Amino acid sequence: MGIKPCTDSSAADWITSSQLPWHQLVGFGPAGFDGHARLRFIPDPAQPGQSENHAAPGPDAPTETQQLEFAVAALRKHTTTPDELFFCFWDGFGFAMPGARVDVPNRSYFLYSGKVSEAGTWDVAPEDQAPGQPWLPVPALIWPADHAWCAASDVDPHWAGIGASSDAIAALLADGRLDVVRANPGEQQPHYRD
Repeated sequence: MGIKPCTDSSAADWITSSQLPWHQLVGFGPAGFDGHARLRFIPDPAQPGQSENHAAPGPDAPTETQQLEFAVAALRKHTTTPDELFFCFWDGFGFAMPGARVDVPNRSYFLYSGKVSEAGTWDVAPEDQAPGQPWLPVPALIWPADHAWCAASDVDPHWAGIGASSDAIAALLADGRLDVVRANPGEQQPHYRD
């Protein structure tokens, strides 16, 4: 069945009404979580000014999509609404998508819904997707309806920020499939040279 476009954006109101600085919001999601972590798609820079080209993952490393799937699977036990998941896809790839529009400062998205168990299907075009239109494999924001956690993967960083309960963060840190470190969203995060 896969994920489906939402016809209204009200599920994202808790994000659009956030008063956080925009870079913190799109990097870690809304405020109100006990803990935060960074899911690293590639290791952090080894020295200041390092280019991301010099830190590319090996050929057997999981993709960003796979890593987010593993993280969402680990977070499944930390929501009361695993059958009500929301996804925002960044509106920056030059084409419109059928999902409701969600706007925050400096970013716009299209809103979709699905189940936690369908997390691995977000890179498969929905049935109502126009033929030949590309599909976005990495959601920019993912959260369950009960707002128990939020995963944010902005377009520039080499990591996704996750806000959740202390128990959920501990579960992510203990998951051997993931490269996760604790994070403070109020601090500057490691970054590669532009």
